[in-house]
Amino acid sequence: MAQQFPSLSPEQKKELSEIAQRIVAPGKGILAADESTGTMGKRLQKINVENNEENRRCFRDLLFTSADPVPNAIGGVILFHETLYQKSDNGKPFPQVIKERGIVVGIKVDKGTAGLNGTDGETTTQGLDGLSERCAQYKKDGCDFAKWRCVLKISDSCPTPLAIAENANVLARYASICQQNGLVPIVEPEILPDGTHDLQRCQYVTEKVLAAVYKALSDHHVYLEGTLLKPNMVTAGHSCTKRFTPQEVAMATVTALRRTVPAAVPGICFLSGGQSEEEASLNLNAINQVPLNRPWRLTFSYGRALQASTLAAWQGKAANKAAAQEVFCKRAMINGLAAKGEYKATGSADQASMQSLYTTNYVY
Repeated sequence: MAQQFPSLSPEQKKELSEIAQRIVAPGKGILAADESTGTMGKRLQKINVENNEENRRCFRDLLFTSADPVPNAIGGVILFHETLYQKSDNGKPFPQVIKERGIVVGIKVDKGTAGLNGTDGETTTQGLDGLSERCAQYKKDGCDFAKWRCVLKISDSCPTPLAIAENANVLARYASICQQNGLVPIVEPEILPDGTHDLQRCQYVTEKVLAAVYKALSDHHVYLEGTLLKPNMVTAGHSCTKRFTPQEVAMATVTALRRTVPAAVPGICFLSGGQSEEEASLNLNAINQVPLNRPWRLTFSYGRALQASTLAAWQGKAANKAAAQEVFCKRAMINGLAAKGEYKATGSADQASMQSLYTTNYVY
């Protein structure tokens, strides 16, 4: 067997490890504010707000300047390219605003999905060309971690071995390039919740996908202590007629992770996958109460599940900014508690937080 040639210096490894640990410090997770211009447009459309750069900036400013409890629950923020170069109302660049609050700045670096020929609508993710140069520039511009999303689906014929292998290798190549440029890679193999499959089928597929991903990361000499994983929770398909409790979801999720994810990985930051805000929090809380050994921090990297009720409270009006920030702070703190298994639901969750955020075949 050929030997590995050193790819990262001890100093590089130390920096990557420390960044990853900061992001997933106890009770902290990630705010995913990396929606593309088109996706942000769909969110704004729901509250009858025009999708222009200023409105997108205003909403992100509201999130990034929310009250002091937020840094206790948010360890990292993922930005979209446009947002990285915008400024807050007081004229400070967003990366500076975020860093001054002790939060790590991240960036979405993939360029969306492309179809895999000969499959039933399966995809891979584009963006490897020029990635090293983009990562080097983003590091100079204040970013310390990156995100890349691959998408798989469950059906009678999916995911195919081709889709699993292709997406695992793309994620590994991306992760390696990020680390060479000083960015902690968030590895995101998302299995969509579309379909009628039950909890057991999702667990089986999740295990197969994650096993392939970590084999590829090993093959590409990725330094696991300087990475984070962003997977789906193990849940039944959205059209499954049987309902499963948070405790059942939690046991299936942690079991799948224990079978596939090395203990060297510092943190696992779940995506919300179209769950309602409250459902995502309750499931995360249950995951952190499972009576099994969990060698990684189990936390959140939520977009919709941190922003939906905040958007509803804001309505695009400056007069509503303080009220919307209060809603965001509350949701962030709930998830911070859930990341420690300490969230106690009162049964009085507001209507906005109970609303399903599911979108068929979701794209950013």
